[in-house]
Amino acid sequence: MKDYYKILGVEKSATEDDIKKAYRKLAHEYHPDKAHGDEKKFKEINEAYQTLSNREKRSQYDRFGRTFDGGSGGNPFGGFEFGFGFDPSNMEDMGGISDIFDSIFEGLGVKKRKTYKRGSDLEVVAEITLEEAYEGAKKPIRIKTFISCDKCSGAGHFPDAGFSTCQTCDGRGEIRETRNGFFGAFSQVKSCSKCFGTGQIPKKVCGNCYGAGRITGEKNVHVVIAKGISDGQIIKVAGGGEAGERGASPGDLYVRVRVRPHHAFQRVGDDLIIKKEMSIADALIGEPVAIHSISGKKVEFAVPENFNLKNKIKISGEGMSKLGGYGRGDLYIDLELKTPKKLSAHAKKLLEDLKKEMD
Repeated sequence: MKDYYKILGVEKSATEDDIKKAYRKLAHEYHPDKAHGDEKKFKEINEAYQTLSNREKRSQYDRFGRTFDGGSGGNPFGGFEFGFGFDPSNMEDMGGISDIFDSIFEGLGVKKRKTYKRGSDLEVVAEITLEEAYEGAKKPIRIKTFISCDKCSGAGHFPDAGFSTCQTCDGRGEIRETRNGFFGAFSQVKSCSKCFGTGQIPKKVCGNCYGAGRITGEKNVHVVIAKGISDGQIIKVAGGGEAGERGASPGDLYVRVRVRPHHAFQRVGDDLIIKKEMSIADALIGEPVAIHSISGKKVEFAVPENFNLKNKIKISGEGMSKLGGYGRGDLYIDLELKTPKKLSAHAKKLLEDLKKEMD
């Protein structure tokens, strides 16, 4: 009995990633196309990898010393002849042979029939104002893309006209063809490209979309902007993307929100900051000053006693709506104190008295 772990140079506790790395290294080293390659060793490495990289086969091998679909120590794809015109060292994560595995499984009776092509997903940018981010909004978006053909309702043909049997696949909806790949020649069952796997050809194809079921046009989508949305957030509109082929499902639309900078407010999370110019006299005597919040509401405030003018004055609950509209952030007023252009003698005397009082 062959020791597949020893062949790949890994422990029995090796992970799938360990096995894959070991296989890549050895396959590259012993590939028959290499100067010092070894065809027999290369086949042995492949045999070991095909067993240990498959969880079910590996489990059988660990328990019984063999697998039950390819024999003990034999090629798990027995009956196929290997060919060597491919260098596995050039593959990325074995993704390059995924279609070959499809061929293998289809050849063994596991049929994978194609469906009509789903529409592609689309992404657009929607600019909104800070007020719209605060209130929430419903934005119309117009996109140039594939839309469903209105003449045939997206079917690509007219069902009432009837169908004829596809001559390419004799009505089976699939054809068998032979392909040469990494593991040799394989018989592959594919969906018929003439009838798209249906086995029937429509007698009357739509002349507007030429049977595709979709045409180029403009799509209008209304996007709901939630209260409190932030700059850069993405909204998914299911089915808002490109129309699919011949009645297949449409793609989705992803709307990236851009909140335009505001002339007065600066946003920090759910809070807002606004600069307010104020005379030093009003600040000192606590004179009430009015501003308008993002909601348009008139808000009055005064500088409290013993307040550090370097700090911002906080007005609770007058900031941005929180996402979904549950509560609001705060509004912070950044004071910009303004001194008089010129002081009279009387004003100077008052300030001197004030200074003495504060000392």
